Amino acid sequence: MAEGFANCYGSDVLFAESRGLAPVPHVPSQGVIAMREKNIDISKHISRRYDPVAGALADIVVNMSDYLLPGVQPRHLITWKVVDPYGQPLAAFQKTRDAIEQQVMSLILEIRKGKKRRQQL
Repeated sequence: MAEGFANCYGSDVLFAESRGLAPVPHVPSQGVIAMREKNIDISKHISRRYDPVAGALADIVVNMSDYLLPGVQPRHLITWKVVDPYGQPLAAFQKTRDAIEQQVMSLILEIRKGKKRRQQL
């Protein structure tokens, strides 16, 4: 969900890629439905396993797992407390979706502000 929001709303300032400590091979149908309600299609999304080397090279890594990331820690690590709705009904996915959307929008606005400040220097 976070990747879908980030790439939809913030494509002018970022490229998001979803990685997980224990990724599932498909997006649960409730997640697809919840995101479709926001006009974002994640039906073909495939989450890959988190790679500490790639994470160390990323500008920003957002950890939503509530677990310590393995290996070298990213330069700029942000932790979001997000309830994992996996295995829950659609309402749980919608609630998590809305929380993630707010977090993603805040991050995008922060990045845009920083980019604007750099351009003014």
